[in-house]
Amino acid sequence: MKIQKYWLFCLCYLFVFPIFAQSNSSSKIYHNLLRFQETKRILFVAAHPDDENTRLIAYLANAEHAEVAYLSLTRGDGGQNLIGSELGIELGMIRTQELLRARETDGGRQFFTRALDFGFSKNPDETFNNWDKKKLLSDVVFIIRKYQPDVILNRFNTIPGTTHGHHTSSAMLSVEAFELAADKNAFPEQLKYVSVWQPKSVFWNAYNWGGQYEPEEGKTYHKFLVGEYNPLLGTTYSKIAADSRTMHKSQGFGSTSQIGQGNDFIELIKGTPFKSHPFEAIESRWKELPNGTEITMAIKAVLEGFDFVQPEKNLEGLLKIKTLLDSQKSSAIWLTEKKIFLDGLILETLGIMAEFNIKKEIGYPGEKINAEFVINNPAQSVVLVQSFDGLLFNTSINRDINANVPLTLPIEIQIPKDYPVSQPFWLEKPLDGALFNITEPEKIGKPNNSASITGVVSLEIGSQKIRMELPLQYKYNDQVDGEVKQPFTLVPEVNVHLDKANLFLVNGAEQKLHVEVNFRDKILDGDLKLNGLAANHYRIVSAEKDERRKRTLYTLDILDSDQEKKQVLVTFRTKDGREFNQDTKRISYKHIPNLTYFTSTSLGVVKTDLKVSGQKIGYINGAGDDVAGLLKNLGYQVSILEDSDIRKDRLKAFSTIIIGIRAFNVNQALASNVDQLMEYVKEGGNLIVQYNTGSPLLTKDLGPYPFSISRERVTVENSPIKVDYSYPILAGPNKITAKDFEGWVQERGLYFTANWDANYSAPIAFQDPGEEFFHGSLIHTKYGAGTYTYSGISWFRQLPAGVPGAVKLFVNLIEQGK
Repeated sequence: MKIQKYWLFCLCYLFVFPIFAQSNSSSKIYHNLLRFQETKRILFVAAHPDDENTRLIAYLANAEHAEVAYLSLTRGDGGQNLIGSELGIELGMIRTQELLRARETDGGRQFFTRALDFGFSKNPDETFNNWDKKKLLSDVVFIIRKYQPDVILNRFNTIPGTTHGHHTSSAMLSVEAFELAADKNAFPEQLKYVSVWQPKSVFWNAYNWGGQYEPEEGKTYHKFLVGEYNPLLGTTYSKIAADSRTMHKSQGFGSTSQIGQGNDFIELIKGTPFKSHPFEAIESRWKELPNGTEITMAIKAVLEGFDFVQPEKNLEGLLKIKTLLDSQKSSAIWLTEKKIFLDGLILETLGIMAEFNIKKEIGYPGEKINAEFVINNPAQSVVLVQSFDGLLFNTSINRDINANVPLTLPIEIQIPKDYPVSQPFWLEKPLDGALFNITEPEKIGKPNNSASITGVVSLEIGSQKIRMELPLQYKYNDQVDGEVKQPFTLVPEVNVHLDKANLFLVNGAEQKLHVEVNFRDKILDGDLKLNGLAANHYRIVSAEKDERRKRTLYTLDILDSDQEKKQVLVTFRTKDGREFNQDTKRISYKHIPNLTYFTSTSLGVVKTDLKVSGQKIGYINGAGDDVAGLLKNLGYQVSILEDSDIRKDRLKAFSTIIIGIRAFNVNQALASNVDQLMEYVKEGGNLIVQYNTGSPLLTKDLGPYPFSISRERVTVENSPIKVDYSYPILAGPNKITAKDFEGWVQERGLYFTANWDANYSAPIAFQDPGEEFFHGSLIHTKYGAGTYTYSGISWFRQLPAGVPGAVKLFVNLIEQGK
């Protein structure tokens, strides 16, 4: 049985109604019926999670009752993280889920392209030097053809230099795709899966940074009153928008809604002109159906006679609409979705709830698991539960349910050994440059994995058939949070974990590698191999079996390497020939589901001639980074300091104090004790402060002498440099050369200093293409008997990536400490 088979099964159930446990008030059901009645479709386009205008999305979805989707080119992998240390793909996973929670809040839907957020970009030229424009344009065209919007709204305009290069690029791609989507000669290979489509108009969601939008003469624009109150929902669109934006917690975007009136503007870029309203030319799609008039009359009848006190009495009218819809055999995507939406309304009207639960969160291919299916119908109307089936099980039921008497059945499932694990689909293959390597067209635009295991319950309600898909989920009670549901996750039967990501072959650093091989069922016999190192460059010192914990612990000596830096793949090979070289990574925050992904058990081996003292370092965490772990691997004695440790007599125990990224943005205790840090420096300490943003700063006194923080950054990772190699921190103890600025990742740095006092020196300058050299990436000074460094260089990216030159330079900063 192949993985492709399981994926095709998922496609078969792509349009099964996905609701599994929901009950709504009568007013919300009525509101959803208004959304069912409306057929216009809108696609909002921008570059990142949190770029979207949640206020306009909330208004369009809930006042205009339109189907609204947000297409974010990226998952936000290149940003910063205010709530933890996750960066890169881990941050992208978090921000993906934050976007999905935002859309659940404001009523929209979510799509993505294949673009990797590679970090800040200053203009579209730089952006498309990283992204393959043709492939990204293909993605945008494909999503337009698949979703078939009437209108496209761009968050940004197409004028280069006014904002982030990704932002401008998103608008440029959208405007170009607006016409290409209707051209059968553009990306013709897509037409096996979708049809050509021409939206009527493309608009810019107009704004003016720092002030009210003022339309230019001759421009066609429209104003939406987005601050209004919706009595059916009991809230304003501004409040919905603020709650939606608050879901972007990793970016520190908690929001408070404005009270009272609010306006949002859109400005026509291309397409059908309008007189009074931008949607006036959009025809109701019900008119496309032979019985469209009859359907609209039936919907109107239910709305006019809607029973808010006894919503079950609306069932007859909804079933009549379903009969009319089911008689239409059109495969149009909008109609298919309307059929699904109507099934949901019918289930909401009866208050039906169903769940597919298991009493554990983690399983593995090859395991037999026991789950439970439960369904309840609190209404008096009888519902026939015919069956509950999935790819891995079939259960015939044929039982009636009503009157609030639940039906519960045990479900036994044997998971095949070749069943796919829960790897996010965009991470299944190595990157394709700055794009995720997604080759299957059906996955383009898809926001997230489908559930690992699902079942489909077949119901009959008043002779009408409804199918409802249920994901298998772990349900439990938390003493603080009460009921909690998490996705059931499949991991490899054998997990390989390394105690470090980088190992340094330098004097003073520990050159032992500890490998933990965990078994989900029982310990298997096998061998550990290091692919990429010659056999005489490593030695397995010990292999200890721990039967109780089902694991084998290996200790290895890494003896040598034939390159300055290389990647080594650590693999456990069983006696029956299966190979395991993945490590399970878990991410847990309360505002999103638990996340799981699998990394290759790859070890970076760095061989370099570094002088490392192994001194004692105190590390004060900021918003989150992995620098401290890297320093431990280099042989330094690193202690994580708490707020209570930020006092001179405690700091004096350390030769160097390092402050993590954005610490002065998030740590009030640190900001309140800058005087203690400066006294530490004055009496001979060595203080290194990593980057902060200019707002919100909890104190402006970051160093012994004044300086400010700008928004300047250098985004090209191998950009030109100007360096004073004679300056002490570059001259020794490890001599820095131009070669040490090669092979950097993502960027040089961000939020550089400006207006620094004459007591500081700035020995390094970086330059982005077409710009002047920036000198504020690192400032350094003597203060009393000690030394102080502030640096906007992206150490939090360079050091965990094991970039040899960046590691050498940072070691020099540390070695200023006595």
